Amino acid sequence: MRTEFNRELIKKYDRPGPRYTSYPPATEFTEEVGAQDYRERLIKSNERKTPLSLYFHIPFCESGCYYCGCNIIISHRKGIERPYLDRVYREMDMVSELLDRERRVEQLHWGGGTPNYLEPDEIREFMGEIKRRFTFSEDAEVSIEIDPRYATDEQLQTIRDVGFNRVSMGLQDLDEKVQRAINRIQPYELMERTMKRLRELGFYSINIDLIYGLPYQTRESFQRTVEKVIELDPNRIAVYSFAYVPWVKPIQKHIDPDTLPSAEEKLSIIEMVIEKFQDAGYVYIGMDHFAKPEDELAVAQREGKLWRNFQGYTTRKGVELLGIGATSIGMLQDSYFQNYKTLREYNVAIDEGRLPVFRGYILNDDDFIRREVIMDIMCNLGVSFSRIEEEFGINFEDYFERELEELRELEEDGLIELKDRRINILPVGRLLIRNVAMVFDAYLKSKKELKFSRTI
Repeated sequence: MRTEFNRELIKKYDRPGPRYTSYPPATEFTEEVGAQDYRERLIKSNERKTPLSLYFHIPFCESGCYYCGCNIIISHRKGIERPYLDRVYREMDMVSELLDRERRVEQLHWGGGTPNYLEPDEIREFMGEIKRRFTFSEDAEVSIEIDPRYATDEQLQTIRDVGFNRVSMGLQDLDEKVQRAINRIQPYELMERTMKRLRELGFYSINIDLIYGLPYQTRESFQRTVEKVIELDPNRIAVYSFAYVPWVKPIQKHIDPDTLPSAEEKLSIIEMVIEKFQDAGYVYIGMDHFAKPEDELAVAQREGKLWRNFQGYTTRKGVELLGIGATSIGMLQDSYFQNYKTLREYNVAIDEGRLPVFRGYILNDDDFIRREVIMDIMCNLGVSFSRIEEEFGINFEDYFERELEELRELEEDGLIELKDRRINILPVGRLLIRNVAMVFDAYLKSKKELKFSRTI
């Protein structure tokens, strides 16, 4: 289903809203839910015998990109990561000893920061420590984010040798003027060499990240980047909208707001992006993501099995995500937990022998129902009333009487179709899918101010 771009409807519905990497969103997390709750619910989760997904946060970067919104530590001096790794191993000890060793890890992801900040021997050591504590399934999806500017051939070889089979690389924009403005010089030739080497090493999936809305970007300049990325032929592409929030992320103060493209220009850019990638044969999965038709994401969406978690879209619905390292977020079946965001607080907790969780959320019965509806909308482009009824023992029309009435305007505008006791997302509604999901969000109704990114 090809996405249709309707500028007037986008302007009408463009407002702040959650990205729904979880429901309820992380804005509902509370410090009243903490480490003891995590311990109890980890132990309880063994009764479900569900498989696991592991996320490790590596916060270090060799240089600062001015657009960055991540929790990072910038240092050219190697060695500062050593105390952090040692504490991550101790957190792994605390977590793994609460889990049934027979539960298999189906997904592993290293994010950051820049995971290839680690030297090859540290990469081998780190993966060895993980595999010493957890049992992996044979077909586990093992992915890592890398910065190609600092990726040596030895690092890439090591990453493959220890079992990684997916790689995600930040590119952002190939225009030299834009690169200088964001402090990230990254020539096309570097990307070409890195892609060639990754393919030689046998990585079966390569993802490239882009950002639109950066300083000096225009539709014409970014189109040249998009065309070059198509030549690189990645399996997946993510195209994120830049959020200029220097009051939250001080590094963004290096960017002159007068150099940012206008809202109208950003709309024109994303329209071009969707058109170009779809013309090149990529499937628009939703939100920021494109994938080749044979990619697991596209296949899962066609089969109605796609899901979202704190890493974005995932093909492994039902796995329980464990977040390890500073700022990491975990997602059990019935609860969410986040580690301390600062290294200082994280270090204190680990040194005192405490799980470093500082806030979380425990789902209630209504949350379970609404999460399923919202995730089906966000991931699988529609909701079957009967499927929700069978799973939760409700009457859909009665339970969501108010929401179905609210959907009438979206139906009149051509975003959705209400037919045969289903909500179907139409081509015009693909870009506004967050707005459809927001109708079912019970927490938005009580908020006077929405502290989220805009839906477009």
